[in-house]
Amino acid sequence: MLRPFDIAVLLKLTLPGAAESSFQKLASDLHVASSEVHGAIKRARVSGLMQHDGPKKVNRSALLELLGHGMRYVYPAVRGELTRGVATSFAAEPLRSVIHDSGAEVPVWPYVLGKMRGYSFEPLYKHAAEAALADPALYELLSLVDALRDGRVRERKIALEMMSKRLLENG
Repeated sequence: MLRPFDIAVLLKLTLPGAAESSFQKLASDLHVASSEVHGAIKRARVSGLMQHDGPKKVNRSALLELLGHGMRYVYPAVRGELTRGVATSFAAEPLRSVIHDSGAEVPVWPYVLGKMRGYSFEPLYKHAAEAALADPALYELLSLVDALRDGRVRERKIALEMMSKRLLENG
């Protein structure tokens, strides 16, 4: 059974050069133990989201299907109280440039070094904020996933189009 962290690993593996990285490098980039990355890849292979053997090749169309149609049901957003953190969903790029905020509170991953204040939004895994701040491309993908998990219809539609472009046109 897939875990939320597995989605983060799959997203990381779609980025240029990541598939050739060692488990140790991926773990370092994601701020987790290499055994967690190994487990995520094993579960992704069993689920059909990656090739069963050989290189770490993500089945991008299957991943996109899961993201677009399943994320909000399988890993729904968990909102909390106001906190300091790292912006996500419509409050982060690439959606921030397209969706104009109405002045409402924004979703943030709780993180002590975060620079935004908003409502707490539980990330896919504990260290998502740290990994995202170190890797802008991963940050965009994780933010788009959060829009798919919790966004309104318009936000989800735009996020899915952007995700599709990133996954299918760059793969």
